[in-house]
Amino acid sequence: MSRSIKKGIFISKSVYLNIGKNSFKTWSRSSTIIPDMIDSTILVHNGKKFLKVYINENMIGHKLGEFSFTRNFKSHTKKIKNKKNVK
Repeated sequence: MSRSIKKGIFISKSVYLNIGKNSFKTWSRSSTIIPDMIDSTILVHNGKKFLKVYINENMIGHKLGEFSFTRNFKSHTKKIKNKKNVK
């Protein structure tokens, strides 16, 4: 669900104060990306480590957490290999 227009966008105070810096760490995945953040690198926490997120024009209006994935997909097991090992 999107945020109400009359409330405006949400940006964490710590993120807003560090916008001028080239790269900084943040735990605020719910902060919205604004035009002042373009061409900067932000280290966003994914629950385990900080991932580098380079901000470009196409990301404006999205949340920081959308670009810092929290889960890793390692692929499904192949059924063909399992059948050969059983026989």
